Amino acid sequence: MKAFMDRDFLLDTESARRLYREYADMKKIPVLDYHCHINPQEIYEDRKYDNIAQVWLGGDHYKWRQMRTMGVEEKYVTGDASDREKFQKWAETLPKLIGNPLYHWSHLELRYYFGYEGNLNGDTAEEVWTLCNEKLRSDDFTVRNLIRMSNVKLICTTDDPVDSLIWHEKLKADERFEVQVLPAWRPDKVNNIEKPDFADYMKKLAEVSGVEINSLASLREALEKRLDFFADHGCLVSDHALEYVMFAPASEEELEQILKKGLQGEAVSRQEELQYKTGMMLYLAKQYHKRGWVMQLHYGCKRDNNALMYEKLGPDTGFDCINNYAPSAQLADFLNALSATDEVPKTILYSLNPNDDAAIGTVLGCFQGGGVRSRLQQGSAWWFNDHLEGMEKQLKSLANLSALGNFVGMLTDSRSFLSYTRHDYFRRILCRLIGGWVENGEYPNDDALLGEIIKGISFNNAVDYFGFDLKKA
Repeated sequence: MKAFMDRDFLLDTESARRLYREYADMKKIPVLDYHCHINPQEIYEDRKYDNIAQVWLGGDHYKWRQMRTMGVEEKYVTGDASDREKFQKWAETLPKLIGNPLYHWSHLELRYYFGYEGNLNGDTAEEVWTLCNEKLRSDDFTVRNLIRMSNVKLICTTDDPVDSLIWHEKLKADERFEVQVLPAWRPDKVNNIEKPDFADYMKKLAEVSGVEINSLASLREALEKRLDFFADHGCLVSDHALEYVMFAPASEEELEQILKKGLQGEAVSRQEELQYKTGMMLYLAKQYHKRGWVMQLHYGCKRDNNALMYEKLGPDTGFDCINNYAPSAQLADFLNALSATDEVPKTILYSLNPNDDAAIGTVLGCFQGGGVRSRLQQGSAWWFNDHLEGMEKQLKSLANLSALGNFVGMLTDSRSFLSYTRHDYFRRILCRLIGGWVENGEYPNDDALLGEIIKGISFNNAVDYFGFDLKKA
């Protein structure tokens, strides 16, 4: 019987252990986090946390969902209970999460950052609370030092087109911090014409761009000014949260009329919404192609399902689920419309529904080329899928239907500065999978080939694909 989470955790063959230690260990091979939701202001100010509950429970809807599942009152989840009380409730929840990635992630973080080798539960909560808080209050555990401790070389945050990027400017000017922190363009509010705050958002965009927005042409002019502004700050990545990748084409005249309704605060029909979003996504994708940016499309989520709790807590609080409507025909038609003018940008597709893996894999192959290795990629197993089986399934599907050796690998997609151990979790699963293929005679036991693949997926492929100015591992 193996010990719980020892140094060979998840590495079940000699090949897996060798590949991990030589080519994937985070202490040797750095981390490139090209999509996350951490706050650049906290990096610049080099925040120190008072306690482990602030790090773990302050904004983690994964944990909140599980605490509710255990019957924990909302007071101890997002309410006014003390941090110590909330941590206790989380510790009492954890032992029931056998087979859940939160059990693995939590203990990986305790081991990697705090050196705690035991098991967190209600009885050990005080011991863990004291140990972690003592370390978090030291200068060695500021936000910047947690990033350094994780061997992170570059971070892309998530930023709205109206953002001033002031914290990115301050970080770039600060020679005391060597890790690159770059903005990523996230224009969801530009697309969401059906939302009641669309007209107000357009006023903000007009103000920061210096362009009065009263037509399609003026909206595009405003966006191009902001795209230029982001590019001047080192941006090479866009990201979109979509219901699904839709394709409902409309004429310029039709789009003009739809936008006019949105600017005046009038309701638009569902068909008008889809037409506007299609037109805007085609326009933005062509801008990304022109600029050499990567377009990330996250879809397959039905958000804010519990109306009562949404009214109390707002979005991103643990009430989202997988949406099983994502027609691959419309995704293909969308990409085909870009291909018709040779303007398909480098694109990463993430579906929250794992049943879409094979469809994505086959769509990718239709639009490769342009002198770019895997110009279209399937993104890593996302959100409800970033567990052992979900990651293995995504990796196997990508291997079966595309080129796994070109994969740009893992990201945190997190608001926590301790989440970088998810890269370690992913790398162990990757080495477990590939090591198994080697042991089974399905791939040569050739370290020159295997090392290039593992280091590529862990770090180097992303450096090349996004065009970041980093030295490869």
